[in-house]
Amino acid sequence: MVEPNNPPRKAPQAVRRKWQRVRSYALELPGAVEEFPWGESVAKVNRKVFVFLGVEDGSWPLGITVKLKDEDAHAHALTCPGAEPAGYGLGKAGWVSVPLEEQGAPNAELLCDWVEESYRAIATKKWIAELDARG
Repeated sequence: MVEPNNPPRKAPQAVRRKWQRVRSYALELPGAVEEFPWGESVAKVNRKVFVFLGVEDGSWPLGITVKLKDEDAHAHALTCPGAEPAGYGLGKAGWVSVPLEEQGAPNAELLCDWVEESYRAIATKKWIAELDARG
């Protein structure tokens, strides 16, 4: 909880823009919807979360959590500064939390690639075919 005399620290504008680009990309994927369980933004397809986007209000550092089934992508994500297996047992299923504010954090393009991989792990064949048809 944020104290009234200690307003949340806002992430640098460049980090907020990167987060917004990743969020926009996730929500442009076929069938994707945004919901706000637990007070944080998530993108879902088939009523299942494919990316946890966290909060943008400054009460918590900006970051994303994605499911990476590809071993190389998963290992690469874990080498990012501050990255770690997701909590609540999700890390055992391939979920990785990646902070965006750390020095050397991945760029938006790589984060979008990871969001797409996470989406493909959860989306139906129909949604994946629609995504592939986009080119």
